[in-house]
Amino acid sequence: MGSGHAQALYRHGHSPVHALPPHCKLAAVFCFVLVVVSTPREAVWAFALYAVLLAAVTGIARIPAGVLLRRLLIEIPFVAFAFLMPFVVPGDHVQFLGLSLSVPGLWGAWNVLAKGTLGVAASVILASTTELRSLLLGLQRLRLPPLLVQIASFMIRYGDVITDEMRRMSIARRSRGFEARGVRHWGVLAKSAGALFIRSYERGERVHLAMVSRGYAGTMPVIDEVTASRTQWTYAAALPVSALAVCLLGWTL
Repeated sequence: MGSGHAQALYRHGHSPVHALPPHCKLAAVFCFVLVVVSTPREAVWAFALYAVLLAAVTGIARIPAGVLLRRLLIEIPFVAFAFLMPFVVPGDHVQFLGLSLSVPGLWGAWNVLAKGTLGVAASVILASTTELRSLLLGLQRLRLPPLLVQIASFMIRYGDVITDEMRRMSIARRSRGFEARGVRHWGVLAKSAGALFIRSYERGERVHLAMVSRGYAGTMPVIDEVTASRTQWTYAAALPVSALAVCLLGWTL
């Protein structure tokens, strides 16, 4: 699976987490996120334990903490939204450092921040320990609709191709002295976007015809079948099962 930018998320390693079959890791992350989302926001200690569980998995996978923290920056837009909630959500207010903050807004901000960060962290660990091609094979193994898997496969494969085409068009504009400096240049950028769409569409048609001429009938061939043993499923289930125990305790207290 060739996608230079997306494939950079993967960190080659030989840890027990790397060795797990992709569909086991996908199921484990999905169940873990489901448990985290189901946890009451008032159980602050439960989210701390979830973070400890993810830190343990990070250590087992031998992912440097700095790498994980840098990749968590992708959630900054959601964090910014969470910080606005104490100021815009109606309800009882408290004073903090001269600011009037909404109590429901504070709980809502904590809910978004805690659950979003844990979900993104789990996804980062998955992407860091599993190659993109293996993830697609895992999705096939989990019986995700084949059409969705193929769309994801083509998106990953040709994302960098389209990006490179856009880069070449930008270089061509600059070589002719064009610099987008205001609204009056939006028309040129719009025409470039239209040309990029047409080129991408025509490329897609050519690729489809090439695939059909080589026997494509709506499904991609599976070269290597990925299977998982009962032991591997047990290892993968350790994270969501531990999180479920914490969640149940949080609902009972």
